[in-house]
Amino acid sequence: MPGRATAINVTRQVTLATHVRVADTSLERGTGLLKDKELAEGHGLWIVPCNSIHSFGMKFIFDAIFLDRDLRVVHLVCQMKPWRISKIKFAAKTVLELPAGVIAQSGTKLDDRFEMQR
Repeated sequence: MPGRATAINVTRQVTLATHVRVADTSLERGTGLLKDKELAEGHGLWIVPCNSIHSFGMKFIFDAIFLDRDLRVVHLVCQMKPWRISKIKFAAKTVLELPAGVIAQSGTKLDDRFEMQR
């Protein structure tokens, strides 16, 4: 069973999700959100390690925040549609997938610092 975490943008002092599944095994990373029909408010998926994502087979739009080893934002994908692939971001070590609109709603920007509380 995957671990859980809370995603906090420390720079903006805002919690983005309180129910984040941690995908830190090959099986969990490979499955990702493919089995989900939606990503509810307050939920997310933290893929560890990861520097590129795809939405092949996805059933919904989502936001993605690429974080470096210090959990600083190095890339943002707002409203990623199904059947897409992101750029490879070599500086990224993890990716946080959240419901569509969370990046804009939270004001998250490049270089913001995150905290993932397990």
